[in-house]
Order: sequence, then C-alpha cells, then structure tokens
Amino acid sequence: MKEVFKILIRDFVAKELSRVYEREIEIPLNSKKIISVIGARRVGKTYLLFSLINKLRAKIESNRIVYINFEDDRLFPLTIEKLNDFVEGYYELYPQNKRKIVYFFFDEVQNVKNWELFVRRIYDTEKCRIFVTGSSSKLLTKELATALRGRSISYEIFPYSFREYLGIKDITVDFYHSEIRAKIINRFNKYLFGSAYPEVLNSTRFEREKILSEYLSILIYKDIVERHKIKNLFLIKYLLKFFVTNSANLLSVNKIYNDIKSQGLAVSKDAIFQYLEYLQDAFVLFPVKLYSNNLREVQRNPQKIYLLDNGFIDVMQTGRHAGRRFENVLFLELRRKGDEISYFKGKNEVDFCVLTRGKPKLFNAAYSLAGQGTRQREIRSLLEGMKYFGLKESFLITNDAEEELKIENFKIHIMPLWKWMLK
Repeated sequence: MKEVFKILIRDFVAKELSRVYEREIEIPLNSKKIISVIGARRVGKTYLLFSLINKLRAKIESNRIVYINFEDDRLFPLTIEKLNDFVEGYYELYPQNKRKIVYFFFDEVQNVKNWELFVRRIYDTEKCRIFVTGSSSKLLTKELATALRGRSISYEIFPYSFREYLGIKDITVDFYHSEIRAKIINRFNKYLFGSAYPEVLNSTRFEREKILSEYLSILIYKDIVERHKIKNLFLIKYLLKFFVTNSANLLSVNKIYNDIKSQGLAVSKDAIFQYLEYLQDAFVLFPVKLYSNNLREVQRNPQKIYLLDNGFIDVMQTGRHAGRRFENVLFLELRRKGDEISYFKGKNEVDFCVLTRGKPKLFNAAYSLAGQGTRQREIRSLLEGMKYFGLKESFLITNDAEEELKIENFKIHIMPLWKWMLK
C-alpha cells in the first residue's frame, strides 16, 4: 500500500489545479485545530479543499501539501493499519520536510473505519495541519466529539447560497440599480424553482433532473444502504419520496407509520425513526423540532422536514409547490449561518425560532400575502412569539412585499427573501 500512496502523493504534488470559485465560507489555513468540512456529496467539498490548496501553494512549496481522496479505488480495501503507510511513504519521498509544517488534506475520510484514531495520532506526533472532509453528519457529532474532542473545528457546506449563485453568474449586488435589480429578481426565481448544486447551474431542466436523480441514487446506495447495511430498500425509497412530498409540513412518525400501514406494508416505528436518522446523516434532509424547554414536549410534537436542495422536488415529480420551496430556501440560508433552528407553537405557529448564542430571532415565510387572511395570520403568530420571548422585532419574509410594520411597541420587518439573503 505504501507504493500506492507514494504514486498518489507524487501525482498530486505535480498536478496543476484549475482556479475554482471562492465560496462564502471562510476556513483558516493555519489553525492548530483539525479542520473538518462536512456536507452531502457533490456540494463542492473537494473544490473547497482545492481552493485552500491553491492559496497555500502561493506561499509554500507544493511538496508540503498533500491531498488524498479515500474513494480512490487504488486504495481499496483500506484499513486503519495501512494508513501509516501514507505517513511513512510521504516522509520517504520528502525527508527534508520532516521538521517543517506540512498540510494533509483527507477527502471522504469516513470510508476508513476508525479513521479518527489515525488522524488524532498524526496530529499529536507529526508537525502538520490536517483538513478532512466527509459526507456523514456523524463526523460533526460522534467521531469528532469523542475521538478528537478539543482538537477540531467543523464547517458545514451546502449547495450554493443565492449570493454565491449570483457570483457564478457574474451579477453584482446593487438594490438600487433598476437593471441589476431586475436581473437579481429574475435569477432568484430560477434559483427558487431550480437547484443550487454547483454542477447543474448551466444545465437544462431535463439534464438537471437527470443529474440530481443520479445524486440521490448515490446518496441512497453509498451513504445509506452500503454504510448502514440496509435491507429494506423499498422503505428507504418510500420514506424519501414521502419526506420530499411533504417538506416544510408538520410530520409525526405516527402519521408516517399509519400511512404506510394503510397500504398493507409491514413496517415498525423504530425502522422509520432509524431511516429518518440515516437520511439526516447523509444530509439529504433536516428535521426541525418544536421549541420547548420540556424535552418530552419536544419529542411528543411533530417535526418539520426540510431538504438539502429544491431540485429534489422536481426529481420526485411532486409539483411546483412555490410556498414549500420558498420556506426551504429560507431554512437553508438560516442553517448556513450555523444557528440552532426550531419552530415555535403557541395558539399560532412561527416557522422559525433561531437561537444565536442563546438569543432568539423569529421568522415567518410567506411566498405571497395575497391570500385571504394570510397577512393577518402571519402577523398574529409573530406578535404572539415576540410577546412570549420578550422581543421587540421579528421578520416576515415574502417573495415581493416590503415594509416596516409597527404595532404597539413591536416591529415586523416585511421584506423579500432575495433581499434578506443578500443583506
């Protein structure tokens, strides 16, 4: 295995990397922590590493920077015992770097069982900076929190934000230039009813749906079926379509269980809970729970499900659903900021209660306020939430309406989603 590692190392050191688009996420190059970049497949984790590598190459020798893709078939089967061949092979090739800081980039590292033990050992014994990527959310919790406790910083990466999407299209942000503003609004509609995956931005709708369908297949088979040894393939596919069809709605496991049982299919509630966790682990979807200090109340109430990408709705052919897509985009933008997200339920429901360092902010999403009673319902729920949390302001995010609404001592910022995201 050492010879294989030497070939991979040499090839990469000699390889020229093309210029890649800079993402909004800022990752430190010289942190003394292990940097982990986590996200679904194909959202751009590898290209983010290449961007970091290009920056380093402008400052130091290329042979002090090594990238290894642990999905390279030349490394199969790879065990933790063989990982030491990488370190030995590298320093046999470049013994002059033994006393210098070197940079190791490990892509899709979760493919090696107990990888975290190896990473921790070389972190403790070698003079190196370590960057890892993975397509499992457990890297954010179980593995990193236990084996690498205190040694790592994690960053989540998603498909393109709207600001990144505009950057790729070479559209500057200017709210007051009428032509640019019109372009932004036009592009927002394409963003809302399309996909934010990097590879599909310039694809036709047919090509986009075909590519996204392949993405979902890889996510299901490689990150769920193979990783967790799933036997009931029908159930995982059924649940995926159910969650996509019902995204942004309140869902309970009991409802899902009864729906499946009504079709004469054998299933257990435990299996539904387990498969939901697997879909979450692969970053396909994100459950949002009720805000409450009472854990039993949180567990007793339904969750709302949001999707990694609006394009999944088209793949599953579940309809246009402007309101759900709109709310999903708002959720993803909030999630990119890394805050804790829940929904609030009193007499009325607030879509998002976002905790930033323990301080709440309230958001409602309404694609249109034109429906009968829609505006008053959205305002009523935000007022109730502000009174409950002792807040003076909240946000009502819409497709096109914009105003500042003052009621008693409360302020509600009504603004278009595209503008809120760009601010």
